[in-house]
Parts: sequence; C-alpha cells; structure tokens
Amino acid sequence: MTAGEAAAMPVLPSLRDVHAVVVGDLMLDRYWQGEARGISPEAPVPVVAVSDVEDRPGGAANVALNVASLGARCTLLGCIGKDAEGAALRSILEAAGVLCDFVEIDGWATTLKLRVVSQQQQLLRNDFESPVPAEAARALAAKAKAHLADAAVLVVADYDKGAVADPAALIQAANATGTASVVDPKFKPLSSYAGASLLKPNRQEFTAAAGQFGDVDALADSAQALCRAHGFGAMVVTAGADGMTVVDGSHTHHLPARPVEVYDVTGAGDTAAAVLGVALGAGLPVLDCARLANVAASLAVAKSGTAAVSGPELALAAAQDSTDGGVLTADRLALAVAASRETGERIVFTNGCFDILHAGHVAYLQQARQLGDRLIVAVNSDASVARIKGPERPVNTLARRMQVLAGLKSVDWVVSFDEDTPEPLLDRFRPDVLVKGGDYERHQVVGADFVASYGGEVQVLDRVEDCSTTAIIDRLA
Repeated sequence: MTAGEAAAMPVLPSLRDVHAVVVGDLMLDRYWQGEARGISPEAPVPVVAVSDVEDRPGGAANVALNVASLGARCTLLGCIGKDAEGAALRSILEAAGVLCDFVEIDGWATTLKLRVVSQQQQLLRNDFESPVPAEAARALAAKAKAHLADAAVLVVADYDKGAVADPAALIQAANATGTASVVDPKFKPLSSYAGASLLKPNRQEFTAAAGQFGDVDALADSAQALCRAHGFGAMVVTAGADGMTVVDGSHTHHLPARPVEVYDVTGAGDTAAAVLGVALGAGLPVLDCARLANVAASLAVAKSGTAAVSGPELALAAAQDSTDGGVLTADRLALAVAASRETGERIVFTNGCFDILHAGHVAYLQQARQLGDRLIVAVNSDASVARIKGPERPVNTLARRMQVLAGLKSVDWVVSFDEDTPEPLLDRFRPDVLVKGGDYERHQVVGADFVASYGGEVQVLDRVEDCSTTAIIDRLA
C-alpha cells in the first residue's frame, strides 16, 4: 500500500480525438433561487421569494457535460419524456456540444430534481421521478452498441433509475470492440458490472458491496479481491474529503483530497467519472487518470450545484500541483508557467551547461531569482554541451546536473534542451526577464532581441571573480 505519495501530477493530454459514449440515467436539476423573507405563518418553514430559475444537467447528463467541457467528443444515451424538462435537458446539452441520442418515452416524465436555494444555502429538494420502462432500457442498450465502434471509452453512469437495466451487456459490447469501460455504479451487485475496465464506487457503495472495513489497507484488500472475482481491470474508491483509493492489479495507492474550501458536493462524482473516462480513453495509466480525477473533483466541490470542469481549468489546477519545483519536461513546465501567470507571477529565465556547479553559479542564480517570482533554469543536454565545449565535456551527465540545480533554493524549475541555444524555449515560455551571468555582454546574450521584442527585460549580472568550470577542471588536471 502506498499512502499519499507526492508523485508527479500527469499532464492532461489533448482530448480532441477522444470519443466517449456516456450511457445512464438522465436528470434535470432545477434551482429556484431567491431571498428568504422570514418564516411562513402556516408552518415553521422559510418563505422564499423566487427570483431566478436555473436548469442544469444532472446524473449521466452531468457526466456528459463534463466530458464535453474537458474537450472530448461525447455521445450521450439516456431516456427522457416528451415534455418540457426533456426538451430543456436536450437544449442545454446540445448547446455544449454533446451529441444526444435519446429514447423519448410517451407518458413518462423526465426525472426532475427541484432545489430551493436562498443565500447560497439549499433549503429543500423535491424529486419527481419514476423508473425507466424496461422496453426503453432495452432500446437504449441497442443504441449504445451502435455507437461503440468508433468510441475510445464507454462511461456507464448508473443511478438505479432503470436506464442501465443490463450493465453486463453494455460492458460485453465494449469489450467486444476493444473499447475501455468506466462504470460509476450504484447499489446493484458488483457482479452486474463484471469485466469493466475501471469501476468507480464511492465509499458508501463500496461498503454496501464489500461490507465494513477497518482502515484503508482493509479497503484495498477487499477491492483487490473484488477485482479478481469480477474481472475488473482496476477500481477507484472515492471517499470525499478522505480522497481516493486506487487499486490497479496488485498495486494500491491512496490519493489524499486536495485542500479546498468545499462549497457544494453535488455532482463531484459525475466530474470524477468523466475525467476517469476521458483520461483512460486517451491512454493514460489508471493512477494518472485518478490523479487528474482527484484534482477535478476538488474543483467541482468548490462550485455551486452540478457544475462542469473545463479542460483548461483542470490543466491549470493540475499544473499548480506541480509548481513546487524540480525537474520538469517542457510540456509540464508550460502548464506550470501558465498556472503561475494566472496568479500574476513574474517569470525569470536563464540557461547554461552548469557542468560543475560552483560558487559563481550559485551567486548568479540567487541574484536572478530576486528579479522575479519564479526562476526557470534551462540546461544544455549532454550532446549539446559536447558540441559547444568539446568531446571531453560534460563532466557530469544531464540528469546529475539537473538534479543539483533543482536542489538549490533559488531555482524553481529545471528543464533541458538539446539545441545549441535555448531560443525554442524562450519562444515557448516568453519569460518576463532573461538573465545571463557576467561572462557576457548584452549583445552576446542569445535571445536578447527576441525577449526585448515583446517587452521583456534582459539582465546581465555581475561576474563572480575566480569562479570558472574550466579553471576548476584545469586545476584538477
């Protein structure tokens, strides 16, 4: 069991080519909002003067809305009545880019959850619902099979309202086409979802299936046993403020919840299911999918009601979790820089070989860091150093040079480049300040004109005397 490890947050990949088919119980979440004007004389309840009515997708519809908001292509299958609520649900989803292939049922009402809200507090919820007719559920399953041929992932959002009457048939159809499947279950026996690529129960649903457990280790043991028994590829058990437990084969990890101010937990499970689905559909490992879902859920609970999380929003939040510093790839650094700029931070950039780190390097990096809020140090690859300095260099490998630099208090991020100059990185990150040590004149600083062209600054710092990598090497020789 690995508890609360601080492994690197994965980069959210492009989801443009990921097609997710979402199947499940559709709901319309309706909010009546207004000012509470005292207590009713008829009963000890508040009187709310409703001034605003807002409709939002709920259940599987909220999963689909999140999938589309994240940037993936989404086809949603579910059941609606031939009523105003069903029409409203379709309109909202289609406006968000969701392809809706619904079964419309005569004489059956679209599931509606009506909430009365005042001063950001939910006072009352009324549910208007009846089970989905069996023939409609069968028609829905037939539609799902037709859409799986070009899907990367099937997401089953089962709320036990009747739309997912036979989840095993859906999962078998996905497996037959090589489509990954993510299931957000309710209280059916877990054997109903046998063969799913990933199962995402919450703690209550897991306890109902597996019984009480004493601690996270006992939960992990039970989850592994269930995966073996029912052929699940992996399981992610969500536990709200206690984070997530990820079981993937014989490996188990616990991800603590991100520290955020919780506003409303409504729909956070839908958001997590959507992220798990699209990330798995994009080919990410299960643990990386869960890390991203954990971040997305933290964003969802900070919003009011059922709310979608966008792709850029998730990418920035994930990047902020990576901004504690260290060695980053250029892609991860791009996200970290974007997140830093969102908060108004000033980015400083410098580059070099840093073959043998000495006092001169340390002094100039300290000075560079004082010119802004974040310092990027770009380091020449081994091949690049050899081309510039000769075949005997570098003395230390790239990995070791970057590790030493990352250990300095003044350095926030370390990134490598294989070109002879850092100009491609300068073009990508566009730092506020470009810095070089005192061995250079300003006109010798590579990239100085480019940085100046967009309004950035170029600084050449004072030279520290008697400090030189070449001199150290000569002295050792």
